[in-house]
Amino acid sequence: MNIYNDYLKEIEDRKTQGLNPKPIDSADLLSEIITQIKDSNNANREDSISFFIYNTVPGTTPAAAVKASFLKEIVLGESVVNEITPAFALELLSHMKGGPSIKVLLDLALGNDITVAKSAAEVLKTQVYLYEADTDRLEAAFKSGNEIAKDILVSYAKAEFFTKLPEVVEEIKVVTYVAGEGDISTDLLSPGNQAHSRSDRELHGKCLISPEAQDEIKALQAQHPDKSVMLIAEKGTMGVGSSRMSGVNNVALWTGRKASPYVPFINIAPIVAGTNGISPIFLTTVDVTGGIGLDLQNWVKKTDANGAVLRNENGEPILEEVYSVATGTVLTINTKTKKLYNGDKELIDISKAFTPQKMEFIKAGGSYAIVFGKKLQTFASKTLGIDIVPVFAPSKEVSIEGQGLTAVEKIFNKNAVGSTPGKVLHAGSDVRVTVNIVGSQDTTGLMTSQELESMAATVISPIVDGAYQSGCHTASVWDNKSKANIPRLMKFMNDFGLITARDPKGNYHAMTDVIHKVLNDITVDEWAIIIGGDSHTRMSKGVAFGADSGTVALALATGEASMPIPESVKVTFKGDMKQYMDFRDVVHATQSQMLKQFGGENVFQGRIIEVHLGTLTADQAFTFTDWTAEMKAKASICISEDDTLIESLEIAKGRIQIMIDKGMDNEKQVLKGLIAIANNRIAAIQSGEKPALTPDANAKYFAEVVIDLDIVAEPMIADPDVNNADVSKRYTHDTIRPLSFYGGVKKVDLGFVGSCMVHKGDLKILSQMLKNIDEQYGKVEFKAPLVVAPPTYNIVDELKAEGDWEVLQKYSGFEFDDNAPKGVARTGYENILYLERPGCNLCMGNQEKAAKGDTVMATSTRLFQGRVVEDTEGKKGESLLSSTPVVVLSTILGRTPTIEEYKAAVKGINLTQFAPSHKLLVR
Repeated sequence: MNIYNDYLKEIEDRKTQGLNPKPIDSADLLSEIITQIKDSNNANREDSISFFIYNTVPGTTPAAAVKASFLKEIVLGESVVNEITPAFALELLSHMKGGPSIKVLLDLALGNDITVAKSAAEVLKTQVYLYEADTDRLEAAFKSGNEIAKDILVSYAKAEFFTKLPEVVEEIKVVTYVAGEGDISTDLLSPGNQAHSRSDRELHGKCLISPEAQDEIKALQAQHPDKSVMLIAEKGTMGVGSSRMSGVNNVALWTGRKASPYVPFINIAPIVAGTNGISPIFLTTVDVTGGIGLDLQNWVKKTDANGAVLRNENGEPILEEVYSVATGTVLTINTKTKKLYNGDKELIDISKAFTPQKMEFIKAGGSYAIVFGKKLQTFASKTLGIDIVPVFAPSKEVSIEGQGLTAVEKIFNKNAVGSTPGKVLHAGSDVRVTVNIVGSQDTTGLMTSQELESMAATVISPIVDGAYQSGCHTASVWDNKSKANIPRLMKFMNDFGLITARDPKGNYHAMTDVIHKVLNDITVDEWAIIIGGDSHTRMSKGVAFGADSGTVALALATGEASMPIPESVKVTFKGDMKQYMDFRDVVHATQSQMLKQFGGENVFQGRIIEVHLGTLTADQAFTFTDWTAEMKAKASICISEDDTLIESLEIAKGRIQIMIDKGMDNEKQVLKGLIAIANNRIAAIQSGEKPALTPDANAKYFAEVVIDLDIVAEPMIADPDVNNADVSKRYTHDTIRPLSFYGGVKKVDLGFVGSCMVHKGDLKILSQMLKNIDEQYGKVEFKAPLVVAPPTYNIVDELKAEGDWEVLQKYSGFEFDDNAPKGVARTGYENILYLERPGCNLCMGNQEKAAKGDTVMATSTRLFQGRVVEDTEGKKGESLLSSTPVVVLSTILGRTPTIEEYKAAVKGINLTQFAPSHKLLVR
């Protein structure tokens, strides 16, 4: 009774927060509940039955195994519960999705009681989450002559688990809710500082937008009970920024429908929209839940009589409204005509949201069911020795005679699975591809583990070369929330087969290295496909896609991903980079020059950026590829020269060896295998057998952008432009300004050097600047705090070996101590240098932030409202993004420097330099 009484106490505690009982995943608690159900005189029996039926987490959780076992007893008549008949027990099993429930259903279907076997078989025919152990049992039974097994296989071969589902309704009535004007970050839907609660879906749902917005959504639902609420980003893109399944989960929790009456707080099928559509990563996540994402295009550029775009005094295109989607507008989505209507008036074609594949996701309640269903149909057809019956929409295959391949097209063709043999595929083709590297990060990892449990996966796919679970997003503060969540996550992922930042057994020291940096190191083949649980999964080797926690789970479980081959935009460079500029300025200039070249249109959005940075090693090139998430690109590919790629692979090998030396490799020696892959790749490059990846000369691009280095004359800053009169222009990454714009007078309250956008060279720049300032002025004095968070421990170790860390220690007022990590977040800053633990730190904003209302100068990628710094009533917080030297000098001065001050401060310092071709200035 102690376990159950503790649960009752937790229920009472949750009531004070307006929450329902937490879903049960504990085997011990559910066993206690079952004991009470079996005791007809137990005072808690009625509640226990309700908890058992409606409040138990399905999939492969410990509780699911106990539930499935008890339901089996009921079906076989070994236990009698009047409230749960054998037929109802089978229905409950059908909603448990996989794992223990499939094992029980197979036990029943292949058992001796023919009546029970037939009933269980009918339930099995509706299930798709079967793994090798399950299909092996079916195959063996079929080969031994079991007719029930044959019946099930015939059904699978016909894909009746899909064909017998209800068709998608023709008309979907929606009522609009404008969640915000301008780009809507996933931070608005699932704030980073609430990351600790993501696995508690009901609790986390309370952080969606604001309590006021939640009340408004409920009011709309009360006024329109027959309609779905459609969440809208007016004059912007929905779901930019982080790749958050939790954001989609929250939207679905408030506006979607229940996935099952017997599974608590898991909703599906949200409907979201944006004037400029949906961010690519967010749209993938919407597909996971069987939802709908619309590109409204309800504001367009105003033109004159000659068709020329009209612009305001700032040179920005003037927008005019084509049709209104103001909150409370009733619209109709027609899935047959694929149009959006207001009454009888047609507003816009929305066919992109209703491709044959997306229609399947909607019908099946999500993309997972389709992925697993296709595999199941293939297995059944092969076992029966018959051809696959065309059931699912054929993959679109685009092949253009005489047209070469871009780099991403080459990678997709190499890794394609199930496409027409020998057919060369171009952009627009729908492709299943094998995934080489997978990454899970710590604030979405708990959700990834839940997704793996829900799809009944227990071990990583053998075709994945390597996978890593990070600890970087919770590195800053080892608080009670982290202590409760992270060890549990690490154990799950370690058991599943991933290399984990923390060892559940405590045999090696915890690493908090930034996930993107680790993935960049363990990617040892530029032909690789990488999937990672973070929008900044943007490697400078291979092609990497930031993904929601569910897509990460799918990649871990199956070793595959499905997506169209994206279009590419080619980025090349001309001219010479000035000695006093840093490569980060080139990155910002790329965004700025691209927008000018295309009249304000972001041609990068939703596409691959193929950037020709051949002379930069992977560490330095990562500064560019990492930023492409903020350019709203789907992904990026770095075209490297042979010698540079070899150098990058040698660096990666060394870092992987360090992980091995620390004891991080697992039983399958995954890390050792990655070194072998790297050695093979180096040998193939050196022999000329397979040079570094390059596109074909006759490849076709959506656009080509040439960046002129000669006109990049001063440091460039990405400004959130928090006071822009046009709300939609605030907090985008498109406002890129030269340093001189600020006139050397803008107050800077805090500086941040760190996270994934810096490499070892940036920390060496910091070290050199501090020494120079000391020599010039006799002391180093900060007029604003400077927070420094190295991306990895390797960088710290290398800086120690080279003498730079000693310099940083000399001028610091705080240095992290892994033996005594901070237990609470810092709430105030002194005007000193803080040497923080490797990890995300301020960039993530979930543990520590700058003081409210601060103006922050940062090397980070994040300038979204409330991310790095929150607002006060009197002043908006703002996070300006710039190069390391600009950040450092701003904290020394307490303001933005003038260009003259900047040039003087960096004189003689080796900044991160880049030159096209072989003109790189060696550091």
